[in-house]
Amino acid sequence: MFFSRKPAALPTRETALPGRSRPIPTASTHFVSGRPLEAEAPAGYETAIFGLGCFWGAERLFWQTRGVWLTRVGYAGGITPNPTYDEVCSGGTGHTEIVEVIFNPAEVTFADLVKLFLESHDPTQGMRQGNDVGTQYRSAIYFAGAAQEATARQMIAAYNAELAAAGHRASVTTELAPRADVFLAEDYHQQYLAKNPNGYCGIGGTGVLCPLPPVQAN
Repeated sequence: MFFSRKPAALPTRETALPGRSRPIPTASTHFVSGRPLEAEAPAGYETAIFGLGCFWGAERLFWQTRGVWLTRVGYAGGITPNPTYDEVCSGGTGHTEIVEVIFNPAEVTFADLVKLFLESHDPTQGMRQGNDVGTQYRSAIYFAGAAQEATARQMIAAYNAELAAAGHRASVTTELAPRADVFLAEDYHQQYLAKNPNGYCGIGGTGVLCPLPPVQAN
């Protein structure tokens, strides 16, 4: 979100900020849908977690997608419990900015969401997205279960091949890890671009399309 240089290396458990025992306050409802922000996924729905740079612009991509029931932004992949935005931006927590997505797989598949994720940012940049530099801007997928992991790995491999064919010299650096703790961000970050239509959006892809995996026969 802000054009300043931040640490490009993740902290260790010894050097990470201590955080706090209680969650930081956040919104009670989703600004766009009106649903409870901390709602559980309805029966038959799934959850996915994506980090693709500044979560202000990233969240809008997903709440506008058919089949997505709820989005919320926060921090994942780090060490510090219940971090604040300023702490995450300092590079001292190890988290990246993420969008948590609850979706109906009968309307939009996890593969569809991974395709949107890969095409909507440049996943080859390491600890940055464009002018946004720092560990909190790294690309990440935190998967829920073996099926999501397999799909993500298959699609990243396919996207690497597409990038190479298009002359893109770098390979995907997206962090893939099992879902762990997600700490919701402060109220003003939730659905930021719905509240501030002219606000900053740093989302931008490579221009290379990602193929969907073949549909498996039953």
